[in-house]
Amino acid sequence: MNDPLGDMLTRIRNAGMRRKTKVSTPGSRLRANVLEVLKDEGYIRGYSTTDFGNGRTEFEIELKYHEGLPVIREIERVSKPGRRVYSAVAAMPRVA
Repeated sequence: MNDPLGDMLTRIRNAGMRRKTKVSTPGSRLRANVLEVLKDEGYIRGYSTTDFGNGRTEFEIELKYHEGLPVIREIERVSKPGRRVYSAVAAMPRVA
């Protein structure tokens, strides 16, 4: 897998479109850090870690819904491995 973060975001996007309450993804420190930010900002309910013992872990992400609609309406990866996009903090758009 070339883009593990993009894979996780796609899994979250697809599960939200199908109104799933939970989605699983392979574990890594990068994914854990991103999931922690999503949880702190209120975009997901939380996540749990499952350890399979052979060095392989998996995250089970609980998606959040408000009045039947997913809280995450749109999620995309801007800076990709094939095309890095850099911007200043002041130039980033504010999330309503």
